[in-house]
Amino acid sequence: MSANITNQVAYIRTSRVFPDDKDELKLELTKAYIDTANAVNARTIGIYPKNVAAITGNGYYFNNQKQQTLRQVYTFTGAGNIAHQIKFFNPGMMVQGFGSYTDGTNDYGVIYGSSVAIAGQVSFYVTTTNIVVLLGAGAPAITSGSIVIEWLAAKFVQ
Repeated sequence: MSANITNQVAYIRTSRVFPDDKDELKLELTKAYIDTANAVNARTIGIYPKNVAAITGNGYYFNNQKQQTLRQVYTFTGAGNIAHQIKFFNPGMMVQGFGSYTDGTNDYGVIYGSSVAIAGQVSFYVTTTNIVVLLGAGAPAITSGSIVIEWLAAKFVQ
């Protein structure tokens, strides 16, 4: 097994020499299985850069037609608005959202789905133009954090 220099992900060999001798063939087939298993287990399923939408492998079927999703990672350092810059974003396109943040000492989860601050929690919701981060009363201070949103692609328009 080797790795692609550009993408740093494992790949599977596309050709092998299979010997005529059955004992050597058994050894070569065993190696082939191990190489395949290692490449599959070591591969990166998705690469999600900061502030750039990435196509996921997820597909949703609402009208007997596959709809692809896009995922993007955003960073934040406090409560407020994060411009998501997704063109043609409409309500109902969100599939999932999640995140985490730190107060400099501990790590915490960020809750998706509330437009009202929750006591002791950091939450967020998504509008047509922004991700809105809310800091509830008594929640730990935000030093830095990240939020991931995934939405239905409108023909991969972003």
